[in-house]
Amino acid sequence: MLVKAASQSLADQLAERFAERIRTGLLAPGTRLPSVRQCAQQQGVSPSTVVAAYDQLLAQGLVEALKNRGFYIRNRAVAPVNSSHNAINLMVFDDAPARVKTTLEAQHVPVNATALIRGMFHGGSEQPQPGMGAFPPDWLQTTFMAAAVRRVTSGKQLQAFSLQYGEPAGDGGLRQSLSTKLNALAIHAAPQQIITTVGATHALDLVSRTLLRAGDYVMVEEPGWAIEFARLDALGMHILPVPRGPDGPDLAVMARYCELHSPKLFVSVSVFHNPTGYCLTPGSAHRVLQLANQHNFYIAEDDTYSHIAPEHATRLCALDGLQRTIYVSGFAKILAPGWRVGFMAAPTALVERLLDTKLLATLTTPALLEKALAWCIDQGQLRRHAERIRTRLNQARGRSARLALAAGCTFAAPPAGLFGWVDTGVDTELLSQRMLDAGYLLAPGALFHASRAPSTLMRINFCTTQDAQFWQVFQTVRAGM
Repeated sequence: MLVKAASQSLADQLAERFAERIRTGLLAPGTRLPSVRQCAQQQGVSPSTVVAAYDQLLAQGLVEALKNRGFYIRNRAVAPVNSSHNAINLMVFDDAPARVKTTLEAQHVPVNATALIRGMFHGGSEQPQPGMGAFPPDWLQTTFMAAAVRRVTSGKQLQAFSLQYGEPAGDGGLRQSLSTKLNALAIHAAPQQIITTVGATHALDLVSRTLLRAGDYVMVEEPGWAIEFARLDALGMHILPVPRGPDGPDLAVMARYCELHSPKLFVSVSVFHNPTGYCLTPGSAHRVLQLANQHNFYIAEDDTYSHIAPEHATRLCALDGLQRTIYVSGFAKILAPGWRVGFMAAPTALVERLLDTKLLATLTTPALLEKALAWCIDQGQLRRHAERIRTRLNQARGRSARLALAAGCTFAAPPAGLFGWVDTGVDTELLSQRMLDAGYLLAPGALFHASRAPSTLMRINFCTTQDAQFWQVFQTVRAGM
């Protein structure tokens, strides 16, 4: 809380608080600050104190005042080379495909979704963070990982693996293990079709850099993973948001995009979609593949949450047989975030192109950790670990959902997977600023849309929101807005 002190005025303290959050990325460009009256009420100070603090932020170039709209965090990043982003034709669709409305507006992609990532490393609070995108560290603690590392570094192996580059496509033993693991998901990929990466995000980036050029159109599910919107925007792509429903992507919207823009790629999370938790149905999957064949685009299927999902869940890559689909996954979420081991399984015709892109970006990936991971898979340790996580997550999800409902929230999608898509009834971007004062980092709904707009939704992590204390603070803060 702000306190009166001879060394620093209340206005200085308030300005410093906002400035620190802006500089560290916890408040992203485009974020609207509370109104003067709201901020004064929230912080327990006079409106003149808030005005003085906001004046300091204006003078430092951290915020801008928009007439009749309020104060917004300035985008201090270098302007992108592709200036066409300032006037993109956004397609807005009703339920019926015949009714299409076109508007000329700037597409404000949340390029500073890195605020959410920075929050993962922000040590400002010991509280469990509801906006966290991964399992808590204590959930991932095991003994077998250390045993795996000891095994692959014993004797002369450590020197041998350390003093030479690994295989360009990744450790052969791991790729064989991954081939067997994918076969259990009905995805038949030979080891030669698999390339290891530095996490799943790296795999998606390699796919984009291989298949796309600046100015290409890419379809991405909305709401969707904030980092994917930001990453594609940074590469100079035109993003075509596809509404995601319970059964899958809006097929009518996809069809119209194909007719109007000839997109080159569709990025999809089929199983436990982030943030809704939806899973793709077989009927929707077949139609998506029909569109891909008809309009000649590839599909990058991000199966990051495969380890906590049922094996029988519908996956595009299984139905397609890796013809127009590229399967992406990793082990940071379920096993070892610090190991950063991911992979992709691709059509044979694309493997060499994808491998060339990997070599240009990273040369190879760490053989030691890949060999250790292969041992964890082959010995069944990863499978048993994932089963324990699933059981614990199911219990946490039930507790968290009950607390959210008791706090007056509703679920925009049935609780499933790691995340909940919760309607709070208030602007969650403003709510997130107030919750930061209490030590909680939220994931407001605006981050999960290509066009950043006020939203009453937020994504919660079921593992970190099963504490009644968080929901009590949440209710108190929301009531004061």
